[in-house]
Amino acid sequence: MTLELGVAIAAVAVSAVALLVTVVAWKRVRVLRRGQQAILGGSTTDVVDFAVSLQGRIDDLHRAVDEVAAGLTRVDRRVDGAVTNTSVVRYDAYEDAGGQQSASFAFLDSNRTGTVVTAIQGRDYARVYVKELEHGQPNLALSPEEAEAVERAMAR
Repeated sequence: MTLELGVAIAAVAVSAVALLVTVVAWKRVRVLRRGQQAILGGSTTDVVDFAVSLQGRIDDLHRAVDEVAAGLTRVDRRVDGAVTNTSVVRYDAYEDAGGQQSASFAFLDSNRTGTVVTAIQGRDYARVYVKELEHGQPNLALSPEEAEAVERAMAR
C-alpha cells in the first residue's frame, strides 16, 4: 500500500468519524430544541430570555404577596379595634321593682377596650351610667352586674 492510499483511507476514516459526531450532535441539539419549545410554549425567545422574564414575574409576584400581607395586617388591626364582643345582663336593681328592668351592656373589642352602659330603672325614674374600659381596666369601679357583662362579652 502506498503512502497516498494510506493517507486517503485515514482521511476517509476521520471524515466518517466526524460525520458520525456531527449526526449525534445534531440529534442532541434537536432534542434540546424540542425541550426548549415545550418550556417556551412555541415562543421564539431562547431559554435565557425566558428565565429572565420568569424571574421578573416572580419578583412582581413577591411584591404583590408583600402588599397583600401588609393589607391583611392593617385589616387585622382594624378588626381587633372593632366592637366584636357584646353582652347584656338584665337584673332587678331594687327589690320593689320587678321584671328585671335594669340592664348592663358591654361593648368591647378583642383587647377588652370599650364601653359599659348601665340603665337602672326605678319605679319613677331611670338612670344611665357609662364607664370606659381600656385593656380591661375600668375608669370607674364596675358593679357586679357590669363585671358580669364584661366577662360574658369576652367569653364569646
